[in-house]
Parts: sequence; structure tokens; C-alpha cells
Amino acid sequence: METRIKICGITREADADAVVNAGADALGLVFVESSPRRVSTAVAAAIARRVRGKLTRVGLFVDATEAEVAAVLAEVELDLLQFHGSESGAMCRRFGLPYLKALRVRGPLDLVALEAEYADACALLLDAYVPGQAGGTGQTFDWSLWPGSARLPLVLAGGLDPDNVGAAVRSVQPWAVDVSGGVEGPRKGEKDAGKIQRFITEVRRAGSQ
Repeated sequence: METRIKICGITREADADAVVNAGADALGLVFVESSPRRVSTAVAAAIARRVRGKLTRVGLFVDATEAEVAAVLAEVELDLLQFHGSESGAMCRRFGLPYLKALRVRGPLDLVALEAEYADACALLLDAYVPGQAGGTGQTFDWSLWPGSARLPLVLAGGLDPDNVGAAVRSVQPWAVDVSGGVEGPRKGEKDAGKIQRFITEVRRAGSQ
């Protein structure tokens, strides 16, 4: 099964074009006030319209209120929601869209409990645990903590880049990988088209081996 690829933290239409042209499966738009990759609803709406039908458009939230998520959905066409905070399963499913639930890994996961809480998630995303940060840390976690078996598809995130993603895919064989900072240029939130292409090439190469 081919590993799916999501490029997160898109802030510019040119970067969205690069993601589409490189053959990614999804792009992420960040609606978190404290994030350097945050986009306004106006910019996000323009990007979402631009890539409509070309890949999956994901909106990322961290402990947003129901009203805040609803306000974004009223303005921005999204196909999938990604919750990166302490949201309950009930909160995640409240909006009538498929969702990913992100989990920060710092030890063995109680996968039975998590899959019960988020039973209708389309996948669980495993990211590095860094105190005080919900994501986008640029740090990997110990891949030996990757669950050996899971009912739900699992997405690998955290510190991935073109140099290590091939080893990551071969090591844990995730359903999907998610990258943000690892394909950026010198400024956070601005992607490097060459790095995006290299990242995707390395994922595809690892998946074929």
C-alpha cells in the first residue's frame, strides 16, 4: 500500500501549487493563533479554492471552541479536520467532516482506549511530545514506540524531512506521513518546492523497497 503524504502549514498559493505539482495527497492549513504557520480565513479560503479537487484539504485546530471551528468552516472549504489538542471524540465528530486526531508520544500508547475514544476517526496521527507545544516542533519521537498493530490507520509526524523520511517509512510503515517544517525554506511557513519534491520522492522510493 502506498504511503500517503500530507504537507502541512501551507500559507501561500505558490506553495499550494508546489504541493499539488509534486503529487502530495493532502495539504494542511493551520488555524492556530500562536502558530507561525497560521493562515487567515481569507487566505485559507483562496488556497482551498485553488486546489479544489486536486488533493485533500485539511484544517488544523488546537483546542478551538466549537464556534471557532464553525466560523472557519463557514468561510473555508475543507475536506478533513485535524485536531491537535485535548479534544474529545465527541468534539472531533461534531462538525460532520472526517477527522484526524493527533496524539503526542512520550511513552507507550494505550491504543485500545484511544481507538475506543476516537473510533470513527479516519486515522490517528502520532507526533513528538514537547512540553507546551501541540505540534510543529521539528522533533522526532522514539519510533520504537510505534504500535505494532492498530485498528485505525496511523500517520507519522514529527521532525520528518527529505533526509530521514525514507528510513521512517521503512521502519514503521505508516499509513501516511505528515511534514511541515522539514520542507520549509529559511522562513517558517514558506515552503521550498525542491524540498517538497525530494520528500515525496523519498517516500515513494522507500515504499517501493
